[in-house]
Amino acid sequence: MNREEARQRAAELVGKMSLAEKISQLKYNAPAIERLGIPAYNWWGEALHGVARAGQATSFPQAVGMAAAFDKELIGEIASVIATEGRAKYNAYSEHGDRDIYKGLTFWSPNINIFRDPRWGRGQETYGEDPYLSGTLGTAFVKGLQGDGEYMKAAGCAKHFAVHSGPEAVRHSFDAKASKKDMAETYLPAFEMLVKDAGVEAVMGAYNRVNGEAACASHTLISETLRGKWSFQGHFVSDCWAIRDFHENHHVTKTVEESAALALNEGCDLNCGDTFPHLMDAYEAGMVSEERITEACTRLFTTRFLLGLFDETEFDDIPYSVVECPEHLALSERAARESMVLLKNNGILPLNKKEIRTIGVIGPNANSRECLVGNYHGTAAEYITPLDGILHYAGGDIRVLYSVGSDLRNDKVENLAFENDRLSEAEIVAEESDVVVLVVGLNETLEGEEGDTGNSYASGDKLDLYLPKPQRELVRTVAGCGKPVILCLIAGSAIDLSFEDEHFDAVLQLWYPGARGGKALAEILFGDVSPSGKLCVTFHRSGDPLPEFTDYSMKGRTYRYIDYEPLYPFGYGLTYGDVHVTEAKREDPFTVAAVCTNEGARETEDVVQVYVECAESSCAPLHPRLAGFARVHLAAGETAAVSIPLDPHTYEVINDEGERISGGTHFRLHVGTSQPDPRSIALTGKKCVTVEV
Repeated sequence: MNREEARQRAAELVGKMSLAEKISQLKYNAPAIERLGIPAYNWWGEALHGVARAGQATSFPQAVGMAAAFDKELIGEIASVIATEGRAKYNAYSEHGDRDIYKGLTFWSPNINIFRDPRWGRGQETYGEDPYLSGTLGTAFVKGLQGDGEYMKAAGCAKHFAVHSGPEAVRHSFDAKASKKDMAETYLPAFEMLVKDAGVEAVMGAYNRVNGEAACASHTLISETLRGKWSFQGHFVSDCWAIRDFHENHHVTKTVEESAALALNEGCDLNCGDTFPHLMDAYEAGMVSEERITEACTRLFTTRFLLGLFDETEFDDIPYSVVECPEHLALSERAARESMVLLKNNGILPLNKKEIRTIGVIGPNANSRECLVGNYHGTAAEYITPLDGILHYAGGDIRVLYSVGSDLRNDKVENLAFENDRLSEAEIVAEESDVVVLVVGLNETLEGEEGDTGNSYASGDKLDLYLPKPQRELVRTVAGCGKPVILCLIAGSAIDLSFEDEHFDAVLQLWYPGARGGKALAEILFGDVSPSGKLCVTFHRSGDPLPEFTDYSMKGRTYRYIDYEPLYPFGYGLTYGDVHVTEAKREDPFTVAAVCTNEGARETEDVVQVYVECAESSCAPLHPRLAGFARVHLAAGETAAVSIPLDPHTYEVINDEGERISGGTHFRLHVGTSQPDPRSIALTGKKCVTVEV
């Protein structure tokens, strides 16, 4: 069904409603209108990395982990599976008359905000710190979710529009101030891609203000940019209870009626919260027109018709049995394998099963289910922790010893014990082992959304880049045992790993790898699979000069604008192979052909990346920026050519007025398996091939 037909049917149905009935449909938990045959519908659904909060579902790596795979085809497949399971669950729930929250087909995903500051607790929900990567992966996700059939398979939502990335503690009153250049260069491009290239059905506003305007009622963002310049045709939804912030926290209005009217008049169609029910009072006071109420209602029912919720569709027969079926679980495991990033390896990896008698598995995340799934997650039938994965892989051939080592954040495991009550056990396990796998990090109780799960810092943001103190004690203790150690970090953000990089034999970033992440880890540790993920965020040292969290200027932020050497750069990640880009040339202005050779002795995948450097323009970022990427699979000794599509804006820059202009006549395209920066070269021993344009 095309949008024009869906809108006509929506307008006809809405035309039969009373004003009160129209208003009732503008809130997320829309009630039934029985006289018109309209069932109740709850718009609030979550699906960042699997159908969330609605029971059993396939659990994929958290979004930041999926981004580290640098694989847009994979992202599209994952989103399609999420939509399939969403349909299966919707079909089954509807048959049982269950139209509760999280059980619809409108998923408020993906989160394409820019992970500009490593302290932000919700950064794990994003695709990292680069606008092009975020937009490309977000586009693939939306296309996979919505499908290309007669009806939409599920509806995607680009959030949070816009300029939103912490601090969580002040988001309800904060005014994010960004320059025209930063808006156009960093904060808006991914949203524009999802609207123009993916046809995303919904856009969600943010809690904060943006340059003085409340984001969920911003004339600049919604009317001028989203619906004006970008010609967005879908519906706009507020973040949850964000409109209430207008009068309670932002003080841009004085009453709840004024807040409801401001949001509706500036283009917000759907209220996640309890403010729009006051629209009747606002209407009677002359603050809003019935025409605007009708328009918002029509947009919402257009989405419902596009989903086929009033018709028979090709999705109605999707059975519940597809939920966590073997094919979907296999895709989840593949995603976990592709997401993991090898940050250091002195040769200890992969482990040789024949040479090991005892493995010590230590750490508070070694046998934790919670750390596998991140936030906004569903429920898996089986969880495979790192300890589970290693135990299964070891079988009866290798003895596995285990110690939790420390609590995740508290100074003891047992309430009546002394502080650090598991450190001696960790030492014993290390001493008795040939090799130690130390699994530390965070989970959604330490980083996440403000107030979401009662996390320890209340706001959800990290106070610094260190591991919690008990884990730092554990790390130092294990480092002093004199045994080979493989450090595995499970977290959704960058942690300072300076000590670990210096003292341990190997370092692996696992992100939140999904419910079966432990199986993927074991396969990588023992060499069945070569790690191939790349960092989608920069890993800093704690002493690095991060700007103030509340400063939204991009100066000194992300790989494009930092003026110091990071610990591990964006785009960096090792493999068990040794892939070199030996040749590169432009096939046409927006395609680069690269010849790659795996000079190593092991089969591997790797990610070939293209960075553009504008040699002439003063408006260009401080460092070359990502302009294209592609995965390549190579057997040992194999040479292959890979074609890499480039960003359509590769040869353009953004000036101080936020205008996209030519970047000049001289460019350099750097093609390799990492950035062309000195730190990446030092870590990998490889230089990019440079193409002069």
